[in-house]
Amino acid sequence: MQFLANLLLIVQIISALVMIGLVLIQHGKGADMGASFGSGSSGSLFGATGSANFLSRSTSACATVFFLCTLGLAYFGTPREAPTGGTSVLEKATVPAGTAPGVIPGAVPAAVPGADSATQAGSAPAASGEAAGAKPGEIPKR
Repeated sequence: MQFLANLLLIVQIISALVMIGLVLIQHGKGADMGASFGSGSSGSLFGATGSANFLSRSTSACATVFFLCTLGLAYFGTPREAPTGGTSVLEKATVPAGTAPGVIPGAVPAAVPGADSATQAGSAPAASGEAAGAKPGEIPKR
């Protein structure tokens, strides 16, 4: 199986390079426009119209080989597993170790209503204007 995937990869790379070369060799649609005004550049190895047909057919053949190799590589690159009773991809996902769901790493823990500031882990010290017995979020009495 691995040999066939490697062979498809080699054929795909070769067909891509040949296709790039064929596209670069071809003339654009406006290249023959200057020849009609007397520049005389329309003569080529395959004739005026033969080169376009030969090169375009070769390019389409290379493109077909390239896309077939791409489909083959996608088929062989997909892992095959037996279906497991209709479980979804989300149910198979695992939570990384050390993080609890819903906790943002590096975030400051929020104050718990009803708890005093001495029992909250990681809470900031009381502001200078707060009373000693005041709860977080209350306006201190004077």
